[in-house]
Amino acid sequence: MNFELEEDHRLLQDLVARFVREMLIPLEQKVLERDANGQGAYLSHEERDRIDARSRDMGLWGLDAPEDVGGADLPAVAMIGVNIEMGKTCVPYHLPPDSPNLRMLMATVNADQRERYLTPYVQKGTVSAIGISEPGAGADPAAMITRAVREGDEWVINGRKIWISRAQEADFTILMAVTDKQKGARGGISAFLIDKGTPGFNVLRRIPMIGGQFTYEVALENCRVSAANLLGVEGQGFAPMQVRLSTRRLQMASWAIGMAQRALDMMLEYAPQRVVFGEPLANRQAIQWWIADAYTKIKAATLMTYETAWKLDKGADVRTEISAVKAYATEMSYEVLDNAMQMYGAMGMTKELPLSLMQAQMRTMRIYDGPTEVHKWVVARNLLGLKR
Repeated sequence: MNFELEEDHRLLQDLVARFVREMLIPLEQKVLERDANGQGAYLSHEERDRIDARSRDMGLWGLDAPEDVGGADLPAVAMIGVNIEMGKTCVPYHLPPDSPNLRMLMATVNADQRERYLTPYVQKGTVSAIGISEPGAGADPAAMITRAVREGDEWVINGRKIWISRAQEADFTILMAVTDKQKGARGGISAFLIDKGTPGFNVLRRIPMIGGQFTYEVALENCRVSAANLLGVEGQGFAPMQVRLSTRRLQMASWAIGMAQRALDMMLEYAPQRVVFGEPLANRQAIQWWIADAYTKIKAATLMTYETAWKLDKGADVRTEISAVKAYATEMSYEVLDNAMQMYGAMGMTKELPLSLMQAQMRTMRIYDGPTEVHKWVVARNLLGLKR
């Protein structure tokens, strides 16, 4: 078996690592200060514009987008290394365009939508959001009740969505709604493209989240959307939505590995320096075990994630594997970050190091795009051959 990345993919990962070191890590203190002051962990417009320009100059835009719209069409295996490196900082930045919504668009757009949405998403960095969760339907999206009813050349949408990232600033939102109550998730859920400023798409509130993040609650009140903005086939929105969710879950697993590796690197640097009761921490068995466990679990998560991506590129059904790696990697990373904070003592509790913010970000990932408990249930159910 060959456990080596292709040279092009390895060189790309090295390039992304340099981008993170040069452009993102130097901004960590500013981001940490903003979060400590209650403003949230964010980049200013000037900082984001500068980072966008640099990432474009380095050829890091559209890495997994189709070549005919300006992308590099890289496989999932290559994107694992990219996202591991992007996970090694607490600075909130995604290389444009964000892969999950990109993948959903790639699976569904027609020629007109390709020109109006996919192409500018890749080439111009337009911002997207997705509305899936509802107040009564989070981890179980099949329970959504937001309705879309066809009236002539329009769809009229009514309902409520919550926990939507970027809803306020998004140029367009991919919104999931029920178009056939009888069929539900099996042929009755559709996806729609809703442009910013569309009447009836009302952002109700911004919700502060841990990790310096914000999400939004949105009410759809007789929101009229052109029939041309039905994304994909009517009633067949659930499967491409799962493509989107699977992409994010692999991305989260990769970020989790990167965060855990950053925490391990910090432990390896600090343990020989810090002397407690006349001995460096590096000589203490408890610390040695934390380091050994972190190394072992990071290695296991990395191999699991790469194998899943490799299978995905081969066209295999990897729903079980994706649930397994998403659950394992995020739980592993949270544990490694917690041990690193414990090793640093009081300094680990401050908002001057990136550890606390990274751990808070990882805490959200243990919930987002399916909580750990649901993913473990999915794995066990699939292995046992049980029907839902």
